[in-house]
Amino acid sequence: MSSDRQRSDDESPSTSSGSSDADQRDPLAEITLDPPPNCSAGPKGANIYEWRRTILGPLGSVYEGGVFFLDITFSSDYPFKVPKVTFRTRIYHCNINSQGVICLDILKDNWSPTLTISNVLLSVCSLLTDCNPVDPLVGSIATQVARQWTKRYAT
Repeated sequence: MSSDRQRSDDESPSTSSGSSDADQRDPLAEITLDPPPNCSAGPKGANIYEWRRTILGPLGSVYEGGVFFLDITFSSDYPFKVPKVTFRTRIYHCNINSQGVICLDILKDNWSPTLTISNVLLSVCSLLTDCNPVDPLVGSIATQVARQWTKRYAT
């Protein structure tokens, strides 16, 4: 996006590469049309590059009963650059560190411009059901502690 032009509230994070509007994706429309279960997301105030997301802890998981808040930050190069997704609510999980950074392949090397925000949100939700100990940020997570943290910080 050029520095001499401010983006209006109804524009979506996209590139200024000169591609047609049909080629540029609108993540707000995507999440409205295809919301993952137990999730919501949308812009924080007027800044469409900064989003807040809410996830309900999946039933049957150690996070059941918790409400988790995440921040999603888009760059002006979205969808060609991965959005930054971090947990604001403290969570004890082998793929999420104490600063809320998420270790998820599609948020790193396996990002693709064809992925939608709904895909990202669904992948983060699935981490709450199935920890990935092959690629942990914090490898020594115990189920007991995860349940305690959910009760303490997410309810």
